[in-house]
Amino acid sequence: MARKAKKRRYSRSSGSDVASEMRRYKKGTAKSGRGGRGGRVKSRKQAIAIGLSKARKKGKKVPKKASKRKSAKKTSSTSSKKSSNKKSSKRKSSKRSR
Repeated sequence: MARKAKKRRYSRSSGSDVASEMRRYKKGTAKSGRGGRGGRVKSRKQAIAIGLSKARKKGKKVPKKASKRKSAKKTSSTSSKKSSNKKSSKRKSSKRSR
């Protein structure tokens, strides 16, 4: 049986944005952060991410960023709140004397 062709997840033009960013990374001229003030890009993954974000800003077809799981945050946030309340009550009771 013949398989159906998979749909492209990224547009070809978004791939060219990533390729141009990789060239800049290999030269050592790729900068990170707003306006390139964050410093030099040191990893391939970072260069790819910058290229994809530039493609998103131009409106090219690029999948959305993966969302983080909400259930893991809920369990950790409740336990951290309990411990933070104890710490804050101790701080309030101690007063400085002059």
